[in-house]
Amino acid sequence: MLDANFWQNKSNSKTIIKEKKFFEELIESYNDSVKGLTDLNDLYKLAKEEGNFNVSDEVFKNIKELRLSVKKNEIRCFLSNEADSFDCYIEIHAGAGGTESQDWADMLRKMYIRWSDRKNFKFDLISEHKGEEAGIKSSTIKIQGDFAFGWLKKESGIHRLVRISPFDSGARRHTSFASVWVYPVVDENISIEILDKDLRIDTYRSSGAGGQHVNTTDSAVRITHLPSKIVVQCQNERSQHKNKETCMNMLKARLYDFEIKKKEELNQNFESQKSDIGWGHQIRSYVLQPYRLVKDNRTNHESSSPDKVLSGEIDDFLEKSLYQS
Repeated sequence: MLDANFWQNKSNSKTIIKEKKFFEELIESYNDSVKGLTDLNDLYKLAKEEGNFNVSDEVFKNIKELRLSVKKNEIRCFLSNEADSFDCYIEIHAGAGGTESQDWADMLRKMYIRWSDRKNFKFDLISEHKGEEAGIKSSTIKIQGDFAFGWLKKESGIHRLVRISPFDSGARRHTSFASVWVYPVVDENISIEILDKDLRIDTYRSSGAGGQHVNTTDSAVRITHLPSKIVVQCQNERSQHKNKETCMNMLKARLYDFEIKKKEELNQNFESQKSDIGWGHQIRSYVLQPYRLVKDNRTNHESSSPDKVLSGEIDDFLEKSLYQS
């Protein structure tokens, strides 16, 4: 930062300042925790000598609060991978099952949107394909906030719902599946080479809301990267040019994520997971009937309050998955 040319590259300087702030807050929080523990220890010794049980009880109460602060700091230490500080895209696709699975996909999207609201993160709808009766066939949202990708990166996989279907007149229990794929918004400093000859660009009319202009012009854009067979699409802007720009940014993010997973030698397993949105592939199950339970199959973490989970209270699941990173 002392370099005379540091501020000339705004994107690079912004990244470095963000990283500097992260480490400063981490160190400051650690020092505060050490000081707090020392002060509480001294206070406890004094209360014990004087037989002051009220002060002792207050010390134990403050220790619990201190433990929560230390845990929060510990979790932040797990968000230290190269892309963890980036914003992220979340793709959600309904599995087989028609309206029931499409409604489940929409429930998942709302869960992540509510989670981002709780974090005071910003979210944007990039694309959406609605179901014929209810829900969505697929959707892509962009979440912007501190360490958004780091928090959500382990959410990629198949999510399973068991409930009595509101769309079944016989009130029978149904099992539905939807896939969630999370990948980072690529930093401008990361160079991803994309050749024009490797792209197929299609335009089509938007199927979502947006007024007369969106519905009567081919403003929506779909880009297929032929070598990797990655497909991205955007329809949230009225301008075809802006939608194409968003698509290119998403494609860069997908290719970056693809290469990262390949380097980690996890890509083969990742692709096999994506091959089937159904039985045997789920990472988490949400059971609403005959009992109420949300269980993560990787960490075995459970919650008996699925309503709270679906309203965005998923931090416990995210934290447990980070410990397994």
